Amino acid sequence: MSAIQEAMNHWEYIAPVLTVPSNEKEYNKLVDDLDSVLDAGGADENHPLAGLAERMGDLVSAYENQQGLVPQSTGIDALKFLMESHHIKQSELSEVGSQGVVSEVLSGKRSLNVEQIKKLSGRFQVSPAVFISPLQG
Repeated sequence: MSAIQEAMNHWEYIAPVLTVPSNEKEYNKLVDDLDSVLDAGGADENHPLAGLAERMGDLVSAYENQQGLVPQSTGIDALKFLMESHHIKQSELSEVGSQGVVSEVLSGKRSLNVEQIKKLSGRFQVSPAVFISPLQG
């Protein structure tokens, strides 16, 4: 059986995960499912689930933007805010990498990758979606 045939056989289960939520209940389920995908390996950008995690993050962001839940900001803006509110210096952000990498991320020269997003969401106890936005970078 081909991969596309396999996907078609399971589409009724897959399709709801690949659409923007239409209400808060669907949104909350999507966020929980995204956390599960990240925990299952999707946080590793080389893992087969990384693309799914990225797509789900885009859907979470799309819902939040539609609902006005998140002001138009980037994942980098969120990181800067969290660093400031927790009194964290660049050198204390080992989840992102070396101080040079942190500097590049904060200046917009480099985007956060899936692994960094997972680690930051764990450190700050926020949804990974906080660091994922179409405007990131």
